[in-house]
Amino acid sequence: MHPYRSHTCGALRPADAGKTVRLAGWVHRKRDHGGLLFIDLRDNYGLTQIVVAPSSAAFAAAERVRAESVIRIDGKVVERTADTVNPNLPTGGVEVQASALEVLGAAEELPLPVFGEPDYPEDIRLKYRFLDLRREKLHKSILLRSQVIASLRRRMIAQGFIEFQTPILTASSPEGARDFLVPSRLHPGKFYALPQAPQQFKQLLMVAGFDKYFQIAPCFRDEDARADRSPGEFYQLDFEMSFVTQEDVFNAIEPVLAGVFEEFGQGKRVTKAGAFPRIPYAEAIAKYGSDKPDLRNPLILHDVSEHFRGGGFGVFARILEKDGNAVWAIPAPGGGSRAFCDKMNAWAQSEGQPGLGYIFWREGEEGGAGPIAKNIGPERASAIRDQLGLKVGDAAFFVAGDPKVFYKFAGLARNKIADELNLSDKDQFAFCWIVDFPMYEWSEEEKKIDFSHNPFSMPNFDHERFLALDPADKDTILAITAFQYDIVCNGVELSSGAIRNHKPEIMIKAFEIAGYGREVVEEKFGGMLNAFRYGAPPHGGSAPGVDRIVMLLAGVENIREVIVFPFNQQAQDLMMNAPGEVSAKQLRELHIRIVEPKK
Repeated sequence: MHPYRSHTCGALRPADAGKTVRLAGWVHRKRDHGGLLFIDLRDNYGLTQIVVAPSSAAFAAAERVRAESVIRIDGKVVERTADTVNPNLPTGGVEVQASALEVLGAAEELPLPVFGEPDYPEDIRLKYRFLDLRREKLHKSILLRSQVIASLRRRMIAQGFIEFQTPILTASSPEGARDFLVPSRLHPGKFYALPQAPQQFKQLLMVAGFDKYFQIAPCFRDEDARADRSPGEFYQLDFEMSFVTQEDVFNAIEPVLAGVFEEFGQGKRVTKAGAFPRIPYAEAIAKYGSDKPDLRNPLILHDVSEHFRGGGFGVFARILEKDGNAVWAIPAPGGGSRAFCDKMNAWAQSEGQPGLGYIFWREGEEGGAGPIAKNIGPERASAIRDQLGLKVGDAAFFVAGDPKVFYKFAGLARNKIADELNLSDKDQFAFCWIVDFPMYEWSEEEKKIDFSHNPFSMPNFDHERFLALDPADKDTILAITAFQYDIVCNGVELSSGAIRNHKPEIMIKAFEIAGYGREVVEEKFGGMLNAFRYGAPPHGGSAPGVDRIVMLLAGVENIREVIVFPFNQQAQDLMMNAPGEVSAKQLRELHIRIVEPKK
């Protein structure tokens, strides 16, 4: 027999009854039932119940062994009686009567429990991540991650994509986030950067003629943590294609994503490949208050400005006197009570807003109820109800001002109302594309035009006219859209992508409009720019985030729950004590001197 195990802890079934087996694993739980000891033995594959009788040679060791110790058990497989079968376990039809027990690795007193999975402080969980990973839910999420990556890889290869590994040590480039810098020992005073994304390399692979590239790519950005973003590093399904239009990119990745979500989505409905809605950016903002709309939520925002213009509700009427301002309405089917309206108003105030105006409609009340309805009169209140398609028992909430300022709050309110009224169909994965992003935006802070998205995107604008643009022609420039697109699922942005700007003169012009001179472009992107001068194909791609895909499939809201060894929110690895100090010798080799921060 093997020195450690003949079977795994997830393998035994009633058909194995009568066999002598050897199992090894962790003591998940130990129970004393009237002299008999029961041990739930756990490994990566499952859990098996061990029974140790007082007459067994294993009994004394079983009495002493602590939870989470690693043990080896020899014993006989016995089929359980009908009344003791555990239908929740694949091995629940059998148990092993132990004849011998050896402790392979004793456990000290645990700093956090593994059995039962109670909530525990995250700093303790991260410091003892090797214990945390033994807990069932997290263990399953990490296994799911591996399975998802394997499925993504199979599906990309089946479509003819070729897997490449791009450099980890590269040059710094202004891609929106801070670089992680690596000092060079051989070139004093110079630094490598860890790649924020393999953007330039994958485009160079297209120039090199490889046609279809992908990799499960590590990316590094020195940025703050969020629930859906890990500080430091993350992984994405990075891919690029040559001789393609935007639709070709969509047609390539939709079957991959839809297939993975169908495979691991536990029966939830998934938007079919070929049917991902295409929503222009401006429409997404106007309808959903977000460029990553959750389409499980049926609510649509409406511009109701005309019903308030010159009306009796003075606050909104005065706001509308300024050009560009508007009043948007959020319908609330079933929300037609003062209690609900007051609840939403209080929520808005907790979000730092002055409040959330409302009208609600109830039986026997002409026009509508609430202060706004009383001020604008029954005719206008009824017209709002008709525009929104509402009825008695419903409500509408209002936000007013400059839409560029308030749209995000309107989107938050849309989701909050839907959640409070249980309007969203949560039993699905609802995908969409957001398209036609603006190429540029106005930076109020710097008083200049800047890129709004990916600077390497091809403008959706006549090329001759683009080359002739005056950088001072602000109105024309801010109206230009680009071949840029995002994949969104259930309100989570999975990736950005674009058809790339592969023409050197258009790229230089694009950066010039954003205030970067030719010399800056040549210095920062010279490798890619020079490559384009030697014959570059039209190309495009995207990079869905692996961490976010797994987060959605695992049904968790914190991305650290699907990463094996994550940083905490301060970008620290509490288990390995990183970042840490290095020796004076190492610093001398790198020609670096530490400058202490001012206190």
